[in-house]
Amino acid sequence: MNNTLETIYSLRSIHGNFSERDISPEDLKTITDACVRAANASARQSYSVIVINDRQTIKDQFCYGGSKALLFCIDFNRILKTAAYLGQEFNTDGIIGFITGSTDTILAAQTAALAAKSLGIDSLFTNSIHRCDITKLNRAFDLPVKYCFPLIALILGYPQVEPGYMKGRLNGTGIIHYEKYHEPDKTDLDELVSTYDDPQRHMGMIHDWQDKGYQHYLDWFYRKWCSPVNTEKESEVYSVLRQAGFIV
Repeated sequence: MNNTLETIYSLRSIHGNFSERDISPEDLKTITDACVRAANASARQSYSVIVINDRQTIKDQFCYGGSKALLFCIDFNRILKTAAYLGQEFNTDGIIGFITGSTDTILAAQTAALAAKSLGIDSLFTNSIHRCDITKLNRAFDLPVKYCFPLIALILGYPQVEPGYMKGRLNGTGIIHYEKYHEPDKTDLDELVSTYDDPQRHMGMIHDWQDKGYQHYLDWFYRKWCSPVNTEKESEVYSVLRQAGFIV
């Protein structure tokens, strides 16, 4: 296995259990320099990355502590302002542009996580920013109201304690499809359920699901973790996206 694959296979999420050890400015610059090398549509990099150094701000805004944080935002403002400066026009393309911008942004974010891990720095991706008041987040970081949307936060740091195992991942049935899409049949579904139930695979979010009275881990997942849609929060997100100009 080469160094790149070793870095990928060693990726893990540290859920807020970061130590007080700081990330050096040099390492942080290396991470931000690397993340912008990610693939992007039409060479336009339709995103902005907000670097947060203050630990208390990270805790307050993202619900988790860490040494540094990067807030990845879909952002067309730089592109629009450059077009206006040159007397040109640019069409953000509504929801299609939002999907394209999301892809650009997530590719940059994942590249940042890989770069950090190559330096021995762990990370945590969180979408907690959408569970909170998005307009308050926008104000906290002076984000533009139009054509900008905070997509995901990446918290960086060194773990207090080394995790005892690596989380498992599905890599076969229902994930990898050859030639055409394969609809899972009963055999496939039984395999998926047993994979999540296998304590050696460390697939799930909790390990005491049997103690809680569930026959399978996924019974807990669907009944307890997958809560009904929060229509108020959904309306808020739609409202922010509408105000930003991504949907009509």
